[in-house]
Amino acid sequence: MVRIAIDAMGGDNAPKEIVQGVVLAAKEMPTVEFQLYGDEAKVNACLEESLPNIRVIHCSEKINSDDEPVKAIRSKKDASMVVAAKAVKEGEADALFSCGNTGALLTAGLLVVGRIKGIDRPGLMPVLPVLGKDNRQFIMMDVGANAECKPKNVHQFGILGSYYSKYVLGYENPTVGLLNNGAEEGKGNELAKEVYGLLKEDDSLNFIGNVEARDILTGAADVVVTDGFTGNAVLKTIEGTALAMMELLKEGIKGQGIQGKLGALLLKNTFYGLKNTLDYSQFGGAVLFGLKGAVVKSHGSSKADSVYHAMKQIDTIVSSGVINDLVAHFEQTAE
Repeated sequence: MVRIAIDAMGGDNAPKEIVQGVVLAAKEMPTVEFQLYGDEAKVNACLEESLPNIRVIHCSEKINSDDEPVKAIRSKKDASMVVAAKAVKEGEADALFSCGNTGALLTAGLLVVGRIKGIDRPGLMPVLPVLGKDNRQFIMMDVGANAECKPKNVHQFGILGSYYSKYVLGYENPTVGLLNNGAEEGKGNELAKEVYGLLKEDDSLNFIGNVEARDILTGAADVVVTDGFTGNAVLKTIEGTALAMMELLKEGIKGQGIQGKLGALLLKNTFYGLKNTLDYSQFGGAVLFGLKGAVVKSHGSSKADSVYHAMKQIDTIVSSGVINDLVAHFEQTAE
């Protein structure tokens, strides 16, 4: 049985939207155990019905969005995020999920759950849509866990991402591309040039060279690797562009009077389809990959639907056995 430890108090809409998303998943996945960590009274008030595969574990504290991450993890011993992380560390759960303080979750992952031996720095990795290709996705790593990276770190992101792409997404021999400011070899800063050499020399990777930011959404590579500062900037640019496009469409329709409104009515389903395509939360949360357990982070503003998709994603990750495969790979490499 897959067991998911959920920080029910993390996020802007906790615990209501977290609980509702978990209930949706629990009904669809009766063999998965959902452990809700948080204020028992508040969590139970959001549970409209009792389900056999949902457990509520009371926690007297929670980590706030403005808490200093390391201090919060060390001082708030009974915080929902901390207790949920300890459940993964102690083998009482297989995965940790939160919509709360990103820095605190990264800290909990490193200090409580722990890194896989041989991995220098875990990376934050979202699953993103490939435009124009139904059900095709790619992953980008790192998007914010490590603002500054060494060449070794980005090389490992390629290995980690390839494992996820192959064993979780099901892509045989996934391609790996290095995010850069040009496709030609020799482009970029010193970090990019050194990483290029490491990726090129690694025969275990299907490295295809540099990829540009403008090409990643059209499937330039199955795994796109970069440092956390660059990856975070690119991810937020994608998010901002998607929101801006929807606003521009709305404003354009309003300016066309009754004819525009009629046209919008006819294209309503198309607009919703476009919105869902550009919303990567439909594929789950961002995975802090490289730890001894699956740790998944969703937006602080996540609603029940996003939480539901994250639960499905986590079930797939744990069931795939990819974490155990990574442990074996890096232990063998270390030896």
